[in-house]
Amino acid sequence: MNAGKQATQGQRSSRPIKHRMPNGQKLAPYLFILPFILSFLIFFSYPLINAIIMSFQRVLPGDVAFIGLDNYKRLLNPDFFKALLNSTKYTFWTLLVLIPLPLVLAVFLNAKMMRARNLFRASLFIPALTSIVVAGIIFRLIFSELDGAIMNSFIKLFGFDSQKWLLSSSLSMFALVVLATWRWAGINILYFLSALQSIPRELYESADMDGAGTMSKFRKITIPLLRPITIYVFTITIYGGYAMFTESFMLWGSRGSPQNIGLTMVGYIYQQGFQYFDLGFGSTIGITLLAITLLVSMLQLNVLGFFKKED
Repeated sequence: MNAGKQATQGQRSSRPIKHRMPNGQKLAPYLFILPFILSFLIFFSYPLINAIIMSFQRVLPGDVAFIGLDNYKRLLNPDFFKALLNSTKYTFWTLLVLIPLPLVLAVFLNAKMMRARNLFRASLFIPALTSIVVAGIIFRLIFSELDGAIMNSFIKLFGFDSQKWLLSSSLSMFALVVLATWRWAGINILYFLSALQSIPRELYESADMDGAGTMSKFRKITIPLLRPITIYVFTITIYGGYAMFTESFMLWGSRGSPQNIGLTMVGYIYQQGFQYFDLGFGSTIGITLLAITLLVSMLQLNVLGFFKKED
């Protein structure tokens, strides 16, 4: 009897402890996402909140004070509008090149009749592994104003005169877009290739049975089914366009470009915040750039139908 009572009491005393113990299955998902939450709070939320606060301050060496909207009023200057125009032009041209060109190349690389596909895939992806600093130095030599520079030697073959590539607004933009195409086309090709390989072959076989041609299959099967990855590539290209800095910095150096023909939004942040030590105004430019990027991204997502409900 005593043994039975002790066993019963032991069971009763163990129940509350069992209920108090954490449930591993419920706790596991939170443990998995904890590193992301911590990194998001530490490396994004905290700097963003600080930048917003600093945008309303005068932050100079030994001088920190709230000045209201004065920093935002200072945005109305020619340098800011020049940087915004340059970044917008660069984003526009990279969208115009880095969406259709990688898509077409990915279609060719995905074709069964294509020989040495793996070789071409590796060759096109290698530039993405190259340091942008090294690439910038090489492209600065390629687009040098000297007569013996590679680009000047190339255009001379067609009877054109030597050009001062990095001293002209339009030619310098061409150089930046060529650099961006060389570096990022391989990554976009990889995105499109992965999406193309996920399209069922049965769809193309059915289209062949119906007598559809190559262009018809491309327009009615390939393009619609690539819509999700196309939206993604659009979004990251917009972000990359407005966030471009290193390419411009390597082509013109810390002294800047003549007449600000290579000044970008991030370059303007660097100039004001780290060269002139005006961190308050630099934070204001950064917050404004974030708002512009979000606005442009939301507009393109809306235009491409990202928010539309599928039937």
